[in-house]
Amino acid sequence: MTDKKAKKISRALISVSDKKNIEELGKFLDSYGVEILSTGGSAQALINAGIPVKEVSAYTGFPEILNGRVKTLHPKIHGGILGRRGDSAHKLQMKQHNIEPIDLVVVNLYPFQETIESGADLNECIENIDIGGPSLIRAAAKNYESITVVTDPEEYKTVIASMQENDGSTTKEIRKSLAAGAYAMTAAYDGMISDWFSKQTGDKFPLRHTLCGTRSQLMRYGENPHQSAAFYKTAKVRFGVATATQIQGKELSFNNLNDTDAAFELVSEFEEPAVAIIKHANPCGVATGNTSLDAFKKALKCDPVSAFGGIIALNCELDEITAKTIGEQFVEVIIAPSVSKEAQKILAGKKNLRLLASGGLQKPDPSATALKMLAGGYLLQSTDSAHISSADLKTVSKRQPTRQELKDLIFAFHVCKHVKSNAIVYAKQGATVGIGAGQMSRVDSCRIASKKSADAATAAGEDTPLAKGSVVASDAFFPFADGLLTAAEAGATAVIQPGGSMRDDEVISAADNHNLAMVFTGVRHFRH
Repeated sequence: MTDKKAKKISRALISVSDKKNIEELGKFLDSYGVEILSTGGSAQALINAGIPVKEVSAYTGFPEILNGRVKTLHPKIHGGILGRRGDSAHKLQMKQHNIEPIDLVVVNLYPFQETIESGADLNECIENIDIGGPSLIRAAAKNYESITVVTDPEEYKTVIASMQENDGSTTKEIRKSLAAGAYAMTAAYDGMISDWFSKQTGDKFPLRHTLCGTRSQLMRYGENPHQSAAFYKTAKVRFGVATATQIQGKELSFNNLNDTDAAFELVSEFEEPAVAIIKHANPCGVATGNTSLDAFKKALKCDPVSAFGGIIALNCELDEITAKTIGEQFVEVIIAPSVSKEAQKILAGKKNLRLLASGGLQKPDPSATALKMLAGGYLLQSTDSAHISSADLKTVSKRQPTRQELKDLIFAFHVCKHVKSNAIVYAKQGATVGIGAGQMSRVDSCRIASKKSADAATAAGEDTPLAKGSVVASDAFFPFADGLLTAAEAGATAVIQPGGSMRDDEVISAADNHNLAMVFTGVRHFRH
């Protein structure tokens, strides 16, 4: 034994829902002479594998009751786990009550998340709330000085390695680490149940809220090199970076993940083939088209300078011809629901390019929430799942928008939703032609978007700014007519905005004076 604080494992309790690798662990423990206590299906799996097992009911002298609701909730079990090995009073009481110490607790819990996702009825969900399991885990973790607690099949190899290195014992360092993970696991489990119960009562924002996630990736650094970071996945399955398979490329960074998520959220707004190019969480080009290639070319034209080193998202399969064209650019990440084999071959030569297949498209989820950390707390809100259509629009100008203007207005407003406020988007023929983002003044966003449209035209070898003959979208109302007038000067012919300003009449009048069609959505899309 190399570690003086290592604790010998002589008796183990195994009760698992997920039986992955349980036979391997059981055989190893048996080879070290460890007595195994077990319950129900776990015991049967071990017995079938030829591993000696003592049923918990035989050990306690008390049968499983209430359809299995009570199995391990017995003093001989919990006393064997919670009894402090160095406490003479504890040792005496354990001896008086014929309680043997338990050194290893291997428990994972009923699949509650899987049960609710399957659409099971209320009764089945309730029956898949584990009671005995969390009690065993918490007890073992509390007594980590002597007890090793294992809650995940991936941890078996850690215990096996420690026992091999320490003559059948585990080190204090490992026990403490496993205990910390055990408490985090039971907290996450209770959090899932709490969230589900709150939904059953219709309480979207309960008095106490628990955020639960499982670490997926430790990162080299965060948003900046001096910041540490990790990526956590929640139990909620939604297509995107969390579900994506990385086909090739370097490890995704903090900023890669953030920008890729923003890009995929954006393209998921559209049904027709769409491409979004994102830089620093803002779009620098978005377009729809008859094909993904058509959409990409139109999106790139909007701001080819900013697109350098950007993130590209598609809402359709990445095919061979589109991959070839995208591959001519310097791109950090490409994400699409799927990637054809031919496209994979074309991009394989770009070793640093991160290529992701999400497995599907995101769908609006009104029940989803978004979180923003503050000093000493956080803000929680429902996600912005509002999606306007022509039926939601109110024409407030004298001139009605044309059919093409109407189509472009809706497109621009969908894009505007994903641009940092104050947001202005010029669009034409299903493509952005100028984007102004994140300014303190809306009129400045209008000016920036207009200048970018002129710069894009120059880059394309055209004399006329791209905003000429476009429509313009604003994420919030125009507080004054100046922003609208700037858009008119840039060449916009129609405007879409939420409306609701005290000066709406002034803004509408300015639109009429410049023969602009203007529609109100009644929906604001602030994204701070």
